[in-house]
Amino acid sequence: MSNAGKNGLSYADAGVDIDAGNELVERIKPAAKRTTRSGVMSGLGGFGAMFDLKAAGYTDPILVGATDGVGTKLRIAIDTGHVDSVGIDLVAMCVNDLVCQGAEPLFFLDYFATGKLDVDTAARIVEGIAEGCQRAGCALIGGETAEMPGMYPPGDFDLAGFSVGAMERGQSLPDGVSNGDVLLGLASDGVHSNGYSLVRKIVEQSGLGWDAPCPWGEGTLGAALLTPTALYIKGPLLVMKVGGAIHALAHITGGGLTENLPRALPDGLGAEIDLNAWDLPPVFGWLAKEGGLAEAEMLKTFNCGIGMVAIVPEAKVEIATGFLAQGGHEVTSIGQVVEGAGVSYKGNLA
Repeated sequence: MSNAGKNGLSYADAGVDIDAGNELVERIKPAAKRTTRSGVMSGLGGFGAMFDLKAAGYTDPILVGATDGVGTKLRIAIDTGHVDSVGIDLVAMCVNDLVCQGAEPLFFLDYFATGKLDVDTAARIVEGIAEGCQRAGCALIGGETAEMPGMYPPGDFDLAGFSVGAMERGQSLPDGVSNGDVLLGLASDGVHSNGYSLVRKIVEQSGLGWDAPCPWGEGTLGAALLTPTALYIKGPLLVMKVGGAIHALAHITGGGLTENLPRALPDGLGAEIDLNAWDLPPVFGWLAKEGGLAEAEMLKTFNCGIGMVAIVPEAKVEIATGFLAQGGHEVTSIGQVVEGAGVSYKGNLA
């Protein structure tokens, strides 16, 4: 049958640029290569990515998987053009969850979706992902770049991440949490990657633009709110090597201390937290004041300065604190495990 008179279409005419995708893969290969660790068996470009658990040092491993995104923090990154650190957020949101199960993060894959691929923007994002992987000690071994015309407004994109970790059989957390255990809070680096729908609403209500001077610090408001999520990997992994030195970890994400800490506690036990044990970081003070937020709302929405909680036996507090500090974390004793349920607070955020 003749096609005379019909226009010959290509995939590029439909809005998908295969050449741009190939260019991106070549550009990010050096960044991915910098994340190589023991166990990596193949580079980028294959249909799948292989990882050798035996080469990574495991004899009887249990695999642990985690997936997450960055949430509406992406809106600020897109609107300001500061996309270089959201990849760190993406990695942190996944690997911080893995370590709470007792697992060492091993490898990471990302999913980047956009309407029209901008190679420079995508490369900056993936290079941020590689930076996060380096900090976490895991390898960036694959991913997917999806160019989908008509699905996203111009300039918009979405990110998702997937990480796999491992532990030797019998070493999972939580394990052995008991009445009287001490809660060690690891300082956050800011708002991290949760609560940004409320953050954006508060900023809109304030009348400030992303390029306005930061009300509580240096630089612009947008840049300050894009401070990446802290990675809580090195310290906890060091403590886990000491038998009985840690009973549980809780990553303080959406739901704050109020919702996340009970996930690490067995039935019949709760947590008592002294809010006066640490200083509320200025960003949270500004959000609370500008948004007129009640303390209870702050505690179940934001991390309020504590990004992870380690639950340790009282006799091991000194050694646990030492290894957590060695891993680069600022550590504060913020309370203890008590009989009951849920989280109770004394003192005030200030």
